[in-house]
Amino acid sequence: MAQLEHFTTPVDTVVDRMRALDEALPERDGIAVFNRVYLAVTEAVDRGIDSGRFVDARAAITLDVRFAERYLRAVEAVARDRRPPACWRPLFQFRRHPGVRPLQFALAGINAHIGHDLALAVVDTCRTLDCEPVDVEDEFDRVGDLLVSLEERIREDLMPGPDLLQIADPLTHLLGAWSLERARDATWTAARALWALRGLSDVAAELTERLDTAVGFAGRMLLTPLPD
Repeated sequence: MAQLEHFTTPVDTVVDRMRALDEALPERDGIAVFNRVYLAVTEAVDRGIDSGRFVDARAAITLDVRFAERYLRAVEAVARDRRPPACWRPLFQFRRHPGVRPLQFALAGINAHIGHDLALAVVDTCRTLDCEPVDVEDEFDRVGDLLVSLEERIREDLMPGPDLLQIADPLTHLLGAWSLERARDATWTAARALWALRGLSDVAAELTERLDTAVGFAGRMLLTPLPD
């Protein structure tokens, strides 16, 4: 079977930046843990674009790049001693804490990126393409499906073994309080609300700030240090 020809897209640039971060960060660093997860997602999206999985490749590329740029800007802000958005602050604050397990780092990063960044990326995409959120809903859903499947793999790879993860283990209860599916549904609602409020800049800014704060609070809970 003939191989599909690969054309360089803006997604490739994003992938290169994430790979550079992966090489630069210590393996146990909380940002490195999330970065590896997100790199896998972005590479999967890139393959999906090449294989024609996305009906509207332009919308998929735009959404994926606008989405990734928000995470990369947060990393850049910290590197320049600036405060990142509230949703990302817990992960940067606890990234080297010995009591936080790798699975917590991964899910806290996913929480920040899905709960806050993805809603704003949908709005960014609609502005760029001059379209409505419904026009990119299929691409939103496909990216979300990739994240859900990856989250399952993350839990399998990073979860402690069955002898460690008993029903009384605090990690069991902590992770049971957060759901990617619910976060994705809430994000789509937030994106539609922000788009509907785009003509009311003060209200949209207030909603964005509250969303950022709420997602940051959830991330802080996910990063609760746990005993060995």
